[in-house]
Amino acid sequence: MRVLEEGRGELLGWLDPDEARRWMAEKKRRLPEDKRMSLKEAVERFTQDGDYFALGGFGHIRVSMAAIYEMIRQGRRNLAMAAKTAVHDVDILIAAGVVDRVECAYSFGHELRGLSPAGRRAAEEGGVRVVAELSNAGFQWRFKAAAMGLPFLPTRVMLGSDTLHYSSARVVEDPFSGKPICLLPACYPDFAFIHVHRCDRYGNAQIDGITVEDSDLARAAKRLIITTERVVEEDRIREAPDRTIIPFYLVDAVCEVPYGSHPGNMPGLYYSDEEHMAEWLSLSRTEEGVKMYLDRYVYSVRDFSEYLELVGGEAKMDHLRRLELLEEPLKAPWARRG
Repeated sequence: MRVLEEGRGELLGWLDPDEARRWMAEKKRRLPEDKRMSLKEAVERFTQDGDYFALGGFGHIRVSMAAIYEMIRQGRRNLAMAAKTAVHDVDILIAAGVVDRVECAYSFGHELRGLSPAGRRAAEEGGVRVVAELSNAGFQWRFKAAAMGLPFLPTRVMLGSDTLHYSSARVVEDPFSGKPICLLPACYPDFAFIHVHRCDRYGNAQIDGITVEDSDLARAAKRLIITTERVVEEDRIREAPDRTIIPFYLVDAVCEVPYGSHPGNMPGLYYSDEEHMAEWLSLSRTEEGVKMYLDRYVYSVRDFSEYLELVGGEAKMDHLRRLELLEEPLKAPWARRG
């Protein structure tokens, strides 16, 4: 196959598929055993400084914020992140000094809320490096290639765009048509956190609503930690097997963390906490404000349940639930920010 062009981006997360298969066979336990543990223990056991990792969900939706706060609390450093559609998650991880490299499809913005002060400041001052760029589809297909046990996936995305030049992809001559085709390298993150609606003790996980690329990511990640709104009995999972997006044999840890996506949105359960988002966006305009936020909401508490009490407890969560179910009028605090 003749190589026509190579992207200049750093290649992160790639493994020879046969090497990846051997690693999974040796390291993954495929028995249906109880995998419940605390989030603190899961972070201690399955994440390491310098790792390359990914998060499930999309934007502010169904992201395991509880895991992010725990990584900050444990002082993880020098991590590289698959910022496929990363907003609040990558911003706070960069600000806390956890992430110093980003493979970026979309980040450094809080969507309709504006740009991310902390992440943008770090990028401008050299605190974080964008080491490669991809399209959103490109990220999904990197995970899909890994899930399929392939070294790459051929596609036409990014051809003719500047994004290709900053990616780790290669363009080759298609042996059938003779035309250029883009090869996206497989991606095996060292670990991934995926937040789900419900899960049994073995790791059979169900997601309500759009699943984004989480099915492929679950199959690509070397270590997979599931954070779940609640752990349910196996019979509940068996009642709707078609909803089980992630089977148990892919999972290394199950951590029950109610409201674990806060301040983000959990479809069907609770709306995003716009007041809290606005507080972060205001404080993170300065390094002093970042320190104030982290001291208040991360370092002063032992775990995510104590954090929830600080942000309003059950009263706030009930309010967010009612917003999600359209039982209360929706207000937009971000529209009032100066």
